Amino acid sequence: MKGFTKVVISSLIVLSLLVSFIPVTFAQSKVMTGGQYNINDYQKLTGTKITKFNESPELTELVKQGKLPSVEKRLPDEPVVLVPFEEIGRYGGTLRGEAHLGMGDKTGWWRTIHEPLVYWDKDHRQIHPNIAKSWKVSDNGKTFTFYIRKGLKWSDGEPFTADDIIFYYEDIILNKELTPTFPSWLTMKGKAGSVEKVDNYTVRFKFQDPYGYFVARVAEGQDLYAPKHYLKQFHPKYTSKEKLEELAKKEGFDNWYQLFAQKNDWALNTELPEMSAWKTTTPLSDNYHIAERNPYYFKVDPAGNQLPYIDKVRREMVSNIEIMVMKIMSGEIDFQLRHVWNLYDNYPIFMENRDKGNYRVIKVAGLISNNAAIYINQNVKDPVLRKLFQNKMFRRALSLGINRNDINQITTSGLGEPTQGLLAPLNAAYVERYDKAYTEYDPKKANKILDSLGLTKRDKDGYRLRPDGKTLTITIDASSHHPPSVDIMELVTTYWKQLGIKAEVKTMERSLFETRHPANEHEMQTFTIAIGADGYSSDLAPNTRWCPLWYNWLNSGGKIGEEPPQEVKKLWQIFYEDFFSTTSEVRRTAMLKEAMRLHSENLWIIGTVGVKWMMMVAKNNLRNVPDSGFPWHPGAPGVFRLEQFFFKS
Repeated sequence: MKGFTKVVISSLIVLSLLVSFIPVTFAQSKVMTGGQYNINDYQKLTGTKITKFNESPELTELVKQGKLPSVEKRLPDEPVVLVPFEEIGRYGGTLRGEAHLGMGDKTGWWRTIHEPLVYWDKDHRQIHPNIAKSWKVSDNGKTFTFYIRKGLKWSDGEPFTADDIIFYYEDIILNKELTPTFPSWLTMKGKAGSVEKVDNYTVRFKFQDPYGYFVARVAEGQDLYAPKHYLKQFHPKYTSKEKLEELAKKEGFDNWYQLFAQKNDWALNTELPEMSAWKTTTPLSDNYHIAERNPYYFKVDPAGNQLPYIDKVRREMVSNIEIMVMKIMSGEIDFQLRHVWNLYDNYPIFMENRDKGNYRVIKVAGLISNNAAIYINQNVKDPVLRKLFQNKMFRRALSLGINRNDINQITTSGLGEPTQGLLAPLNAAYVERYDKAYTEYDPKKANKILDSLGLTKRDKDGYRLRPDGKTLTITIDASSHHPPSVDIMELVTTYWKQLGIKAEVKTMERSLFETRHPANEHEMQTFTIAIGADGYSSDLAPNTRWCPLWYNWLNSGGKIGEEPPQEVKKLWQIFYEDFFSTTSEVRRTAMLKEAMRLHSENLWIIGTVGVKWMMMVAKNNLRNVPDSGFPWHPGAPGVFRLEQFFFKS
């Protein structure tokens, strides 16, 4: 099997399921900027031959000192060739950014540097080889074989093999103490998938039912491996449990699996070997999270230069978004997408300060279909609120009572539009009447609905009384890391006051915010609605933000939680089973339309406004930054391939 083309062609004869995601033949597709190719395939496509590999000057010096092997020995047998977006870059420099908000913001770096087995391009149109040089789909879409490129090395120089994938599956996923709930992405129709080692460089994923979307899901960034050579010393399968428990106590943990989790966390453990372009050298908890060049990184540019171009990444921890904005405008940050992508009220001031800060503002396609949606907890602990929240007429009244045109002018400088955020208009399944359902501002109708529900009595301040005689009060959780949602919810509380509902916004740090909904401790939460270019959205699927107990029941096969109504079961089936199993794009489109219909009728999530593009900021001398693409899903800004960014003098 040479290159991924031959393997993919054979699999496409079996199934049409991946036609939309994987090119049938390279002959039909030119080498694209930002594309990744096995070196042999690249040379055949372009007619050029890479005869020599180069490295950064700092690594050359380490080779001379005998501290590193030569670049030829550090690269795999068949490196990935990454085609830059603009031009061949030059080595050197420290990238300042993206700034972050602390430990609760750790996913930001993962989104930047994750290296899945295979990888989407920035436009979410093609899947390219990455850790795996090729793959094969067989058995009617139930078996997926990945061929790992030989000679890959972890950041400490140790070999990367199939054992690292098997270790992740057998010793982490299948270990109940480390993974109490089997991951849904490795499950099809409630049946767990399995992983087996074929040889040192081949692994096979097997399912009992067709999983038409599996390769695409792998490309979205599922972590399918872990450094066995390093982590096995902290695992009871390889080290005595007594010894591990003693070590855990010594390092301040109650048990071995807490110790293991810490050792397997790049944000906390700088000794953890990585496969990314930059290796963490200072923990995320420091004022500056530092990541330095990985000398064993497996990608080169078309000139044979080992990537990344940039020596070091320095990510400053800031206390709030306002400070981040000031640092961007003063030129202290080189690149930022996270946390500024939806600061539309800041767009005019960002534009005004471009010359002063020596940066450019880039607008890219937006996959966040709603800037601040309201997730209404259908399983809220308060029995009176639960009965109200589960009444779709009550939810419709709440939606009709929101002045979205007002929100649009105040919070997005008029750049957005009213929407329930059910799907991006660019998707083939988009139905406008579903997305616009109950988005008109009609407080008179909203009040009439609330009266019809028997909520006619008021307290001395004019707020409606609940059936138990208490004032109808609702608390909306908001995360401080996302100021637009806080601002929008403050407006929502004023609109709902006109309905006789006393609502308040409870703003908290993100790490706390994210613990409350799985624990069913919230009444409502506000967050974005993110939808992939393919239309999939875990936000719209049953989840712990809007139905934690129903989610637990569905995710556990009825072992825990509470049984949901049929419509929610249908939604689960669409997003967690049928969407991934089908081999037909026509069927997938029909499913998404049905999901839109269910949400538009039930309004388990209430949308506010959406903007069709997202913002990112880059210094003028930072090049190879694309000006188009879908950055948020499957991973922002990783699909922009930061390893080929460089500073141009």
